Amino acid sequence: MRSDRELIEAVNTGDADAFEQLYHRYRDWVYRLAWRFTVNHEDALDVLQETFTYLLAKFPGFELTASMTTFLYPAVRHLALNVRRRKSAHHAGDEALNDIPISESSPTSRSELAAALGALSLEQREVVLMRFVDGLALSEISIALGIPLNTVKSRLYNALRSLRDDPRTRDYFLD
Repeated sequence: MRSDRELIEAVNTGDADAFEQLYHRYRDWVYRLAWRFTVNHEDALDVLQETFTYLLAKFPGFELTASMTTFLYPAVRHLALNVRRRKSAHHAGDEALNDIPISESSPTSRSELAAALGALSLEQREVVLMRFVDGLALSEISIALGIPLNTVKSRLYNALRSLRDDPRTRDYFLD
């Protein structure tokens, strides 16, 4: 399997199959992220299409300086929030949390977890989801959001402290 950088080099030379491989590699991730912002299947599909149209327009001459998800995150976020603003959609509820594993023995339900996350500021919630749902490193979150690394750390620390103090999510933090 070729790496993202190898695929990008191939697309830069006109290899349409390489772009298709990038699309297949990241389409589900882009869709899930778009859905989390738009909370609508059709809108998420539109954002998916717009995201890859945006990426295709970068060629030839595109150079990947971070991971592909770090590069794509701000584009998906921007496109999805524009769709959401246009439609005045509401923020994702319980269904946006489907990727967070909750064990059967956990006393915390998805709705309780959603409520606890909903109590966080938008900035804190976004960093928590990027870190634990999307699996991005702190440095990748910093790049994707265009904010200093220490701001990412502060938002994550404060969010986790709030979640640790919340009775609905306290069990996640027990030793």
